[in-house]
Parts: sequence; C-alpha cells; structure tokens
Amino acid sequence: ECGGVRLRASIVGARRTAEELGRAFPAVPVRTSGRDHVLTSVPDRPALVVSTPGAEPIAEGGYAAALLLDGWALLGRPDLRAGEDALRHWLEAASLVRGHGEEDAEGRGGTVVIMAEPTQRPVQALVRWDPAGYAARELAERSQLGFPPISRMAAVTGPAEAVAELIASAGLPEGAETLGPVPLPPAPPGRPRRPGDPPTGEVWERALLRVRPGQGGALAAALKEAKAGRLARGEKDPAVRVDPLDIG
Repeated sequence: ECGGVRLRASIVGARRTAEELGRAFPAVPVRTSGRDHVLTSVPDRPALVVSTPGAEPIAEGGYAAALLLDGWALLGRPDLRAGEDALRHWLEAASLVRGHGEEDAEGRGGTVVIMAEPTQRPVQALVRWDPAGYAARELAERSQLGFPPISRMAAVTGPAEAVAELIASAGLPEGAETLGPVPLPPAPPGRPRRPGDPPTGEVWERALLRVRPGQGGALAAALKEAKAGRLARGEKDPAVRVDPLDIG
C-alpha cells in the first residue's frame, strides 16, 4: 500500500531488533536477554534492553519505559490460552517499570507502550491493570464451552492410525468426549525439529480427550494402560499429554 519495493520481516527476533536499535541509537548501550543468554539484572544507567518474553532482567530502580512489541503475534496464536499467556507476559514486563509513585530524580514516572489492537480484551485488561476481571470473564466463557479449567483434557498426537487405535483401546471414563482428530500444521521451513513435531515427510494428527472434573486420574490411568499394551505388542506409540499447555 505504501508503494515500497523492499521486503522486511514482520517479526525479526530480539537479536535483530537489538541490532536495528543499535544503529538507530549509536551512543546508547543495547543489551539483549533471551534464549542462551538471559540477564538477571541491569544497572541503573541509560541503556536499551531487548528481551524475549519471560527473560526480562530486573533494572535497578525500575525501567523508565517499556515497549511491548508484536502484540498481534502473541494474540494471534491458534490456541485457547493465547490471550491469557500474552496478558501474563505483558503484566510481568510492565511490573518492572517505575510506577508513578516511584519517580526518578527529575520527577518522571515510568511509561508502558503496547503495540497491539486496543480493542482486544487482553489489551484492555492490561490498560486497566485488571487481570482478575479478565480471568473471571474467561472462566465464565470456558464454563459454557466446557474447556479447562472446568474440564480435564489429554492430547494424543501421532500417526492417524496409531491415534485412532490408542483411543479405541483405552477404557475411557464414562462420558469422555473426543475432539478431533485434526492434522497437525507442518513445521515452518528451515526450523529445527522440536519435541512433538512429526518426522520429515510424515503427517500426524492430534485428538483431544475431555472428561468432567474429578475424572482426570481415571483418564490418565486409562491412557497409561493403553500405551503399555501397545508398547508390549511393539506397535507405534503416539504421544500422550495430560492437561496439555496448548489446546488450540
């Protein structure tokens, strides 16, 4: 729309962001925190700190400002917990910024700027500093849909035939529901294989098993017994995770 002819990545990562900021502010030190190099703290001196979510170092005296980037990417993950995870990361980062009762020597408090659609519910919860209200509304909606924490879930992932056979052979608790299976999205090209990713060239599926509160132990026991039987027969064993973090 702007008529430009050059390409630029929409998300460049903390290290690349630090390099760009270093060129924009050549006289200001730039520190990075994340992955294989996490800082625990930074001194009370002028600097730019670029951090991945969850790896923010503590600044002596608090940060003067925080810029929360890539909000659309955090909120756009295809997962039920995307909103709560994003809000948790934002609150953790914002809590490291000086409050308005903690002004510096020049009487200035801290500032937090978030780059995200302002009408999104997690963004509004951050602006109002109201995580309790956000959690209450999320709980009410999940209660209507039967999603955790109102229910207990387990994810079964692997080749389609192995997933179907494991579920069929498991003595699931009464009233257990099966959601799916659905094909797993392929890993992005060039990304190293992560635990839980299908081998190159294979298409895996994922099914979610849902039971009522109080049946989590019975669900885990049934899946454990079914897995043990398949291992004893030398059959392909799909991965099983009770209370999966990702349930999108």
